[in-house]
Amino acid sequence: MKNPGFDWLARSGYGARGIVFLLVAGLATFSIFGGGKADTKSALDVLLEQPLGTVWLTLIALGLIGFVAWRLAQSLANADGHDDSLKSYTVRAALFGSAVTYIGLAVYAFQKALGIGSSSEGGEHTFAAWAISQPFGRYLVGAIGVGFLIGGAVTAFKGITRRFERYLDLENSHLLLLICVYGLVARGAVFAIVGAFFCYAAITVDPSQAGSMSDALTWIRQLPFGSVLYLAVATGLAAFGLYNLVEARYRRVKPPSMSGLRGGLPKLHR
Repeated sequence: MKNPGFDWLARSGYGARGIVFLLVAGLATFSIFGGGKADTKSALDVLLEQPLGTVWLTLIALGLIGFVAWRLAQSLANADGHDDSLKSYTVRAALFGSAVTYIGLAVYAFQKALGIGSSSEGGEHTFAAWAISQPFGRYLVGAIGVGFLIGGAVTAFKGITRRFERYLDLENSHLLLLICVYGLVARGAVFAIVGAFFCYAAITVDPSQAGSMSDALTWIRQLPFGSVLYLAVATGLAAFGLYNLVEARYRRVKPPSMSGLRGGLPKLHR
């Protein structure tokens, strides 16, 4: 049964994430000439500087809250109908991690819109420093890195195998499908590089070695043929933004229910 309100929440969430990644791709492209960071928080900072920036940023923040609601429905209430297997629970755990990530980004957007936000500098380094200071901190940072590596591999695999198609009402649009594949592979590659940074930070017990999306792009640019690879990945992030807009339009959205929540939780007593 459709729920128009929840359907709108999920679609606005995909739309907000798509716009953020299009801005990230734009920052990455322009940084070739003028420098600067290219990550999600920097994209929100740039949006704030535009005419009616506070209004746009507030709308993006509201959209991201909708995206968080949808991610929680997918992970906790099993809105996508995953089966009862270890693989499915792993996917849903990753979706829950995505919800946590975008809660943070939505809060940041609200803070900036209200004029109380802090700088976007050093987010990953600060987080890694906090994590590494905890009991067994280096293992926690290493686990975060492995999570990013797995998330990157799964995201790229989802694109290469076109598994995302099972959730889209999209027919006979080869161009849009190609954009979706390209975007998912590029996003997966960046995810994996960030994961490698966190793993290295755990090995060296040095939180400054942890890195963000911007650091991953900088690393790519330093590789042989780095300028070409950098532009390819930046274009891929734009494609990932478009992929989200495709999901905003064509994604099948199933609203959560209490029965879905109860049935979606792992069955511990068998």
